[in-house]
Amino acid sequence: MADREQPSGRAAMVQALNVPRNAKLGFGFALVVTGLVFATFVLPGTGRPAYLYLALAFVLAMSLGGLTTAVLTIGSAVRLARRDSPE
Repeated sequence: MADREQPSGRAAMVQALNVPRNAKLGFGFALVVTGLVFATFVLPGTGRPAYLYLALAFVLAMSLGGLTTAVLTIGSAVRLARRDSPE
């Protein structure tokens, strides 16, 4: 069997910055927040069609998930830079 080679290029950067973990955490957080917003403001009763609120919930979940993932990944990059920088 051949030994597995270390990833290079983009794959190495994604692995070093923990992007998959950050995405899971970010989108998990976004789904929880979206669920809370939906349960608090929409479920008690509205006069508008529910599909409009579902579309807004989707937009909120995707945008908040992407933003949270980006913030977590920037935090990972800062920690990695501080750890590897000579002092």
